[in-house]
Amino acid sequence: MDGDLGDFLRSRRARIRPEEVGLPSHGRRRVPGLRREEVAQLAGVSVDYYIRLEQGRGPAVSDAVLDAVARVLRLDDTEHAYLRAVARPHRPAGRRSAPRVRTGVQLLLDSMERTPAFVLDVRMDVLAWNAAADAVFGYGQAGPDGRNIPRHVFLDPGSRDFYPQWSAVAAQCVAHLRNLAGHHRDDRRLTALVGDLSLKSEDFRRLWADHPVRECAYGVKRVQHPVAGLLTLPYETLAVAADPDQTLLVYTAEAGSETEERLRLLGSWGASQVQTSPR
Repeated sequence: MDGDLGDFLRSRRARIRPEEVGLPSHGRRRVPGLRREEVAQLAGVSVDYYIRLEQGRGPAVSDAVLDAVARVLRLDDTEHAYLRAVARPHRPAGRRSAPRVRTGVQLLLDSMERTPAFVLDVRMDVLAWNAAADAVFGYGQAGPDGRNIPRHVFLDPGSRDFYPQWSAVAAQCVAHLRNLAGHHRDDRRLTALVGDLSLKSEDFRRLWADHPVRECAYGVKRVQHPVAGLLTLPYETLAVAADPDQTLLVYTAEAGSETEERLRLLGSWGASQVQTSPR
């Protein structure tokens, strides 16, 4: 994923109009947004220094410079953290989380009988799930590709029916994956995933080229289940403290809602099927 820093900065320069930062907007501009010279001026660094930064060939850049550039480009907190991650020289990988989910985490999942929940890694692979999540998403019957969320969204034709708001889900998926990729640049399997999706999905290539960056910590997802019908599922993402590369994703339903009732019925239906949950 070489070139991420420069592409990211150029994409963010392009969305800032000169008049928004107090610069004159008259005159022809070859590209939209701010020029590199203008970003350098507003950030208080030399033009040459900023150009080398954008080209990824400068020395180790300080927090102060990155903070100034983030301020000029009006980056939000997630984009700011992403900028810091991709601007740093490659560093040796730190401690990686275990490839399997700990027994205690699986027991926690299983204790949430009517709450779909599963564990994700930094590649958005579903590592473990409970019976409620299996009933909604079918992870017990899916192969490895079906348990990778980006592959399911972009390479499985059925995902467009499963997610009524597919375009929003796809955009969110890419923005989250881009954020993960920025913070795990040494992960070869993650790099390979991005490359494979770029080859196989035009929609993925288009969204990835826009350099969206977002931390999907919470929200609402709607799914069209073949048995239960439409489910509206608020979700929260929680860190697994002992395994920093794993997160717990928990879907809930409002008390007394139609979705809550459908999840209850779906749980009863799922219990009658032959299900196998990983350990």
